[in-house]
Amino acid sequence: MKISVDISYYPLKEEYKAPIKNFIKALEENDKITVKTNRMSTQVFGPFDETMEVVTKCIKDAFELPESIFILKIINMDRE
Repeated sequence: MKISVDISYYPLKEEYKAPIKNFIKALEENDKITVKTNRMSTQVFGPFDETMEVVTKCIKDAFELPESIFILKIINMDRE
C-alpha cells in the first residue's frame, strides 16, 4: 500500500530554519521515498512500511531538540 504523509515541523526556538532544513535533508537521503516541499509543509510519498520507518526515524532524531512540534496527516493513497 502506498501512502502520502503531510508533515509540518515547528521547532520552538529562535533559530528555527536550520532544524527544518536538517529534517528535510534527512528525509531526502532515503531513496525509498519521494519528498516534496512547499512553504507550509513537507510531503512524503512511498510504500507504507518504508515511509513510516523513515518518517519515524527522522522525527525521533529531530526530537533531540527540546520543544519541537510535528503535525502529520497520513493518507492511505499516493497523492503525488
